[in-house]
Amino acid sequence: MSDTVTRFDATSTGLLASLDPLLREWLPRQRWFAGKGRPVTGFTLVAATELLPAGSRLGLYHLLVVAEQPQSSGDCYQLLIGVREALPPRLAPALIGHAEEGALAGRTVYDALYDTRPAEVLLEALRTQARIGGLRFERDPGQEIDEDLVPRLMTAEQSNSSVVYGDTFILKLLRRIVPGVNPDLELPLALAREGSPRVPAPTAWLRSELDGKSYVLGVLQPFVRGATDGWELALRELAKGEDFTGEARALGRATAEVHTALARALPTVTLGHAQLRPLVDGMVERLDAAAQAVPALRPYVLGLHSAFEALADLAADGHTWTAQRIHGDLHLGQCLRSADGEWSLIDFEGEPSKPLAERRLPQPVARDVAGMLRSFDYAAHSAGPPAPDWAAACRAAYCSGYAEAAGRDPRTDPVLLRAYETDKAIYEVVYEARHRPDWLPVPMAAIERYATSDLI
Repeated sequence: MSDTVTRFDATSTGLLASLDPLLREWLPRQRWFAGKGRPVTGFTLVAATELLPAGSRLGLYHLLVVAEQPQSSGDCYQLLIGVREALPPRLAPALIGHAEEGALAGRTVYDALYDTRPAEVLLEALRTQARIGGLRFERDPGQEIDEDLVPRLMTAEQSNSSVVYGDTFILKLLRRIVPGVNPDLELPLALAREGSPRVPAPTAWLRSELDGKSYVLGVLQPFVRGATDGWELALRELAKGEDFTGEARALGRATAEVHTALARALPTVTLGHAQLRPLVDGMVERLDAAAQAVPALRPYVLGLHSAFEALADLAADGHTWTAQRIHGDLHLGQCLRSADGEWSLIDFEGEPSKPLAERRLPQPVARDVAGMLRSFDYAAHSAGPPAPDWAAACRAAYCSGYAEAAGRDPRTDPVLLRAYETDKAIYEVVYEARHRPDWLPVPMAAIERYATSDLI
């Protein structure tokens, strides 16, 4: 693993013997499993904590396991494993398998997050700030957690797992974990200290201490009742032929307010030629690798290179930029519009596939802006016939709203914005070619635009 997890020998227990054959089949099917396309050859148990005794009617284990795969040192995953004699019909979707050997032989094993009682155990541990084995359940003493909140698992496809408690709180449990300060807790806490209303302030969180290293495993935040995520809202309004520029402008203001608060809360740095050159080199390397993987990109490589070299040329001429902590993976699906019309930003984890140290680096705010502008482009191609004019209007409104709150329009630095949009579109081309070939024309239309014009 790129971020080292300390392992220990668990052969003295039969737990892994029971789970290994079941997890080999179940784990690769999960949306949040990062090692798709390569077989799982085994597991190493990093930590096992019994939250409810396995010998009772319902057992509950919290596990950290490393999935061993070819050409990989393995990723570490957080699992909540429930153990019953048999599953009631309501828990059929949670089935992992029936253990035939080891400590759980004869029992049924399942994903416990689907089950009410295990989810209640997690909330109660957070409420009481419990310490169980290496698990540390912590919370903000200024916020109360009510008892008897009914949990439900959110089943939407996502890279982690979330449980909602009575429309009051939402607990996001990270699935692939690495040691260190996780921005999904770090940045919302920093924004809460600044009094930012645009991000729900963390109420509680779950950590683990292993061999002197700290791992953030989950974050509990207020649930935004009656909220619609920006992607769903944009598609709905687009399908009805409704104007979305007012919402796009408001979302631009919200983004700028979050950026401004983060710049107050955490250090900023100045990027000059020495700092920009590696950034540009990384963009060029990603382009060259993408062109090797996706032949459709090759006719545009020269023009796309010019987008990156134009940025390097500005830096060589003495231009500088401010870098700060940003969201890191901003798009319409990472934004919530509440019932009263206010926008919030969520999921500050950044791109989970990137190393944690990279996700925590200060970056120009143009990266977040570019991600949102690309998201409008995607929405315009997702609801019936493509609507490029709708996308253009939303992009302009978003930038105008951003300028209203930040005092600076992202479009006044077109070279930087073009470079980040181009980099994002190249990533999209590779993703669509691998996973959704029918969608490839969406980023390719942007690629053609960026390769032949200096205009965003």
